[in-house]
Amino acid sequence: MTTGELSQWHASEPDNYLPPGLAAPRPWQDGLDTPYWDAIERDSLVVQYCDACDAHQWGPEWICHRCHKFDLEYVEVEPKGRIYSWERVWHPVHPALQASCPYMVVLVELPGADNVRMVGNLLGDPLRPITIGEEVEAVFEHHKDADPPYTLVQWKRAGD
Repeated sequence: MTTGELSQWHASEPDNYLPPGLAAPRPWQDGLDTPYWDAIERDSLVVQYCDACDAHQWGPEWICHRCHKFDLEYVEVEPKGRIYSWERVWHPVHPALQASCPYMVVLVELPGADNVRMVGNLLGDPLRPITIGEEVEAVFEHHKDADPPYTLVQWKRAGD
C-alpha cells in the first residue's frame, strides 16, 4: 500500500480509537480518578490542583507532586494545549489495533494548567506532518452505547 493509499484509507475511517476487541477504560477501583471520568462525560477537562502550593498535576495521585501535601482537588482547565512530543505508531500494541495502524500518539502540554502533560491520540490523517508546539484541542468522544458507557479525550489540531 502506498503512502497516498494509506492516507486515503485512514481519511475514510471514523475518528474513533477503540475498535471491537479492545477493553473500554474504567475508573480505578479506589475512586481517585472518578472526578476525571465524570468531568469528561460532561465535555469538561479537569486535572488535579493543590491548594497548599498552587500547583496543577496529572495523572491522578493522592499526594501533591510538588509539596507532598494531601490538599488536592480537581479543577476545570481549558481543553486546549500544544504538542510537546509525538509518536507515529506503526506496530499495534494490541491485536485489535492491527487495522488502525499507523495512528498518532501525542503528549499534550496544557498551558492553562502549569504546563502539565497528557498523553492522547491525535485524530485525523496519521501521515500528516506534525510540528512540536502545534496547538491542539480536546475532543470528547462519547461511547454511549457501550456497556457501561464511557468517554475518551482525543485531540485534534486547532482549526481542523
